Amino acid sequence: MVLQGKTAVVTGATGNAALAVVRALLEDGAQVALVDGDPMRLDSLIRFLRGTTVAVPADSSEPGAVRQAQQQIEKLLGPIDILVNASDDPAPARPDAAEDEWRRAIARNLDGAYHWSRAAMPGMKQRGWGRIVNLVTVAAKGALLETGAAQAASQGGILALTFALAREGAPHGVTVNAIAAGYIENSPAVEYLNEAQRRMLLAQIPLARFCRPEELAHAARFLASPLAGFVTGEVLDVNGGVAMD
Repeated sequence: MVLQGKTAVVTGATGNAALAVVRALLEDGAQVALVDGDPMRLDSLIRFLRGTTVAVPADSSEPGAVRQAQQQIEKLLGPIDILVNASDDPAPARPDAAEDEWRRAIARNLDGAYHWSRAAMPGMKQRGWGRIVNLVTVAAKGALLETGAAQAASQGGILALTFALAREGAPHGVTVNAIAAGYIENSPAVEYLNEAQRRMLLAQIPLARFCRPEELAHAARFLASPLAGFVTGEVLDVNGGVAMD
């Protein structure tokens, strides 16, 4: 158990991919705080998890709510060693998104990642060890643009945030990386698609299937582990070959 004694925070924790990350971190011995804006779903999920967990309802787009959640987590579990930022906004963005949808995408994706990173980074730097892993979609790299401008812009902003934080944290033993994932099986974005859209998307994926949540989780558990101590400022593609570089 390479993460024994470490405290991890996973935001947007009720999403399929984020929940798979929670399970992977627990398997590696971490104690995990699940943060999400849906308290009822949090409560229904946490009882089925094995390991030390705490459910923390919070709106990650609000800095005050993040500070309050951080205080609660550190009181119960101790200082945050690992932060995994995942969006808790399941609604697929439309290419013709109205202004309120644009603001929602920026707030839930980019603002949430920023607020949590700024909350966790100082303690990580002070202790000389930390991991931040940002989960984004391939829209951040200009692939599968059917997700729309709002989603692409908010996800791309997280990549820029990743690079900036990686430079800031590196001298202090804090690594910051991102995972750019393709469509996840059984996610709201996939369930939203009709059959014709599914076939069109699958035709664009060289592996001809959607990503399994546990496949993304394995990538996140590596980046969160001591084994990835010399990896920072990296965007790891888990997309079945949609975007190759």
